[in-house]
Amino acid sequence: MIARPQPHQHALSLLAALLAGALPAAAASADRPPIQQQASAQPAATPEPPQVLFKDLFVAVQTAAVYPDGKTFADAVPDAAPEVILREYRAAHPDSPDALRRFTDAHFSLPGAPASAAVAAPATATAAAGRVSLEAHIDELWSRLTRETPSAPPYGSLLPLPKPYVVPGGRFREIYYWDSYFTMLGLAESGRRDLVADMADDFAYLIDSYGHVPNGTRSYYLSRSQPPFFFEMVALRASEDAGAALSRYLPELRREYDFWMAGAEGLPPGAARRRVVAMPDGAILNRYWDDRDSPRDESYRQDVELARASGRPPALVYREIRAAAESGWDFSSRWFADALRPATIDTTEIIPVDLNSLLFGLEDAIRAGCERQADASCAREFARRAAARHAAIDRYLWSAPAGAYLDYRWTRRAPVARLSAATLYPLFVGLASQAQAAAVAAELRQRLLEPGGVVTTPVDTGQQWDAPNGWAPLQWIAVDGLRRYRQDALAATIACRWLVNVRQVYRASGKLVEKYNVITTGRAGGGGEYPTQDGFGWTNGVTRRLLALYPQAARADRCQE
Repeated sequence: MIARPQPHQHALSLLAALLAGALPAAAASADRPPIQQQASAQPAATPEPPQVLFKDLFVAVQTAAVYPDGKTFADAVPDAAPEVILREYRAAHPDSPDALRRFTDAHFSLPGAPASAAVAAPATATAAAGRVSLEAHIDELWSRLTRETPSAPPYGSLLPLPKPYVVPGGRFREIYYWDSYFTMLGLAESGRRDLVADMADDFAYLIDSYGHVPNGTRSYYLSRSQPPFFFEMVALRASEDAGAALSRYLPELRREYDFWMAGAEGLPPGAARRRVVAMPDGAILNRYWDDRDSPRDESYRQDVELARASGRPPALVYREIRAAAESGWDFSSRWFADALRPATIDTTEIIPVDLNSLLFGLEDAIRAGCERQADASCAREFARRAAARHAAIDRYLWSAPAGAYLDYRWTRRAPVARLSAATLYPLFVGLASQAQAAAVAAELRQRLLEPGGVVTTPVDTGQQWDAPNGWAPLQWIAVDGLRRYRQDALAATIACRWLVNVRQVYRASGKLVEKYNVITTGRAGGGGEYPTQDGFGWTNGVTRRLLALYPQAARADRCQE
């Protein structure tokens, strides 16, 4: 984490610096050494996704559900150029699912089935007997989840990366953006700072290559990003001197910021453009978005069916679905107009607490990097931007009656009166006041704290980012944010409940999984578009970090309240 002032000192210190006309600056650090890459690792141009390359063949395969998981064909590697395969497809005209399967099997190399057993403990009985500790199991998993792809096959969807990286596991065979920060927490704790450094460089490479960090390293993810945690990764890479790291990666930090703020200049109040929204008073806040308005390649059939059932313009629905995918919370009652039905999804109408908190953190990180480079003008500008966002978050996203930060529906000029674990992000980045943090902590204890950890939302819709599910990244956001505000007892309670829950599932199955049921403990989570995956990068990372922070809970079978 970035070394920050005491909570709620951000705005005061930033404004004081502005009034003084200058900010203190330290000596500039040496430039980051260039990333060593194979020539093939540098993309010549932004590649098109499979649905654009393979046109009617792609639509036919995905619509007919030739493969149970739509991601399978999206990740397949063709054996010839798209025009050659399309010519043969149109000549053969396979007109049944079986015929399509024979054709694609003959012309594409399919990804291997998720090797669940390969990332489980050696045997469930061994795990249950306690012979392989959770820490040792996680430490051993890192090598199994590490990939190297300095080049990628032509016409496939995979994007190359210059250095090794850790994948989540299961069907997720590539690196993912926000997942990776939480994975890196555990890598650092396991002594794998080599991988922490490599992954930070990989994300810098993605920003340099494409102008932003895509959702994941697939061509079909390039039209969107995910919650911007790159500044936290940079600080983690050199935790002993975060300012020096922020200075070294300053060009990438600023370029990512430009991506999120594209379209802000000259935007009139009440209007929106891409990921920015001008509020009625002219303040600029951000929303999730996707630059395409077609069905997602990896979930093509489901998106077409949902758009058809909604009765709304299909392109509008596709954009809303994709924007929710950029949030990482795909899917949740947060994004549904009626809080229940996916057909009412309206993600782009919402100003999210989590995104704007992270962008405040990014602005403050750029300020710190500019200070380190003795660039007083840049430091003043980003101090101003961070202070302005802080004020706008307090004005639009803080609800004193609710005692919580709430999302805001900018199209109706009203808060979204639904609590979610996103309310914890202002604590994580240190922008809440002590009073606000205390109110959030009280609301969390009353409405979000469950026997197995923090629940994502209090409502059960069958979506995976709702009750009864809890997710590792949100446990970390809660614990780290609460510790920042001296809410130590509540942070310890959350950590202990989560660790006991994870250990119960591990002893029963020999696995760490993507999400957990935090209401009925000892169970994997459920819901969503695909079966619960095991592996699992961010669960490994957060659990490993919490085991180190709370050694008293490392062997507990129950928590002392």
